Amino acid sequence: MFVKDAQDQTLIKVLDVTDLIDPQNNQIQGQQQAGEEEQPPQAYEKSRLQFPSGEALPECWTNPDYKLQQSPTPQA
Repeated sequence: MFVKDAQDQTLIKVLDVTDLIDPQNNQIQGQQQAGEEEQPPQAYEKSRLQFPSGEALPECWTNPDYKLQQSPTPQA
């Protein structure tokens, strides 16, 4: 799976998708897709990543408390 660095617009190959979707992880291991040679893996902050289309990652992938921030609608 590929994501994009929002700051420099480079594509990042995600090495373990479970790290990406786990809201407890702030970083993922990935390989920058630059040039013809495979780049070494490095850590990327999830806060800097987005989908290649420019859409943000889902909040449930980045915020471990996202359910607590949703207030239920009161029943009348």
